[in-house]
Amino acid sequence: MSLKVAIQMDPIGPINIDADSTFRIAEEAQARGHRLFYYTPDKLAYREGRVTARGWPLTVRREKGNHYSLGEAAEVDLADFDVVWLRQDPPFDMGYITTTHLLDMIRDTTLVVNDPFWVRNYPEKLLVLRFQDLTPPTMIARDLDTLRGFRSAHGDVILKPLYGNGGAGVFKLSQGDGNLASLHELFSGINREPLIMQKFLPAVAKGDKRIILVDGEPVGAINRVPAAGETRSNMHVGGRPEKVALTDRDREICARIGPLLREKGQIFVGIDVIGDWLTEINVTSPTGIQELERFDGTNIAAQIWLAIEARRVD
Repeated sequence: MSLKVAIQMDPIGPINIDADSTFRIAEEAQARGHRLFYYTPDKLAYREGRVTARGWPLTVRREKGNHYSLGEAAEVDLADFDVVWLRQDPPFDMGYITTTHLLDMIRDTTLVVNDPFWVRNYPEKLLVLRFQDLTPPTMIARDLDTLRGFRSAHGDVILKPLYGNGGAGVFKLSQGDGNLASLHELFSGINREPLIMQKFLPAVAKGDKRIILVDGEPVGAINRVPAAGETRSNMHVGGRPEKVALTDRDREICARIGPLLREKGQIFVGIDVIGDWLTEINVTSPTGIQELERFDGTNIAAQIWLAIEARRVD
């Protein structure tokens, strides 16, 4: 079965082909005989009832510095495709949200991965709120006094933007740290969004586990260990990936959230677990499949495509 596949992603030129999950997904699609078309989010448009994109037929190859070729530029009707991948990175701003609204208009003819309606309604730092017993104490607020009260109750905390990504803007604040007001002022000057504050988990020193779920089922995990002197474990900021097995607690967490992810069309999801606690459910543009494949040989990209192909047959 050959599928017509469009990939909405950030510019393909600068990506790291040894780490980028979208590249691995495209590579596997090509190996399975699917036809690829690539465009950037700014080329997505709505025109008189049609959702279109300007982009290029795409060929990928695992050659550093020569990892892709583009065909002739064309404007396409995305309703003519079997699959559209929503794969640009956050931040989850109004530009991102607008793309989910436009792609939502073709859901009757085209499988959009992950389902844009639920990507829009379940951004990673908000979906976890549905599972309070699995998460550390968490607050979402914009009011400074409210945030102060939470820190007073819980001691050391993590403060971060509600719609950020890649570890950007993440701060650990100890009970006596005097920077909360300054950080609140800084973030308030950037946007009008609330902040998220969570009780600090000392277990992060041993790593922040990224567990990959495909169609609601856990398929493996990597541990991301913070660099010396860092609180953040994100690989974008120097976190070191290492091999790790799923624990009984990890499987318990996945069993709780998996059915909801599957029901809502979230085929490729990465969750973050520190110690015994779920901290994020990443549905926008999760990463980690290449690292996992190198550690244990599991071809996550193939499992993702098997789930997609099954849905297209259905």
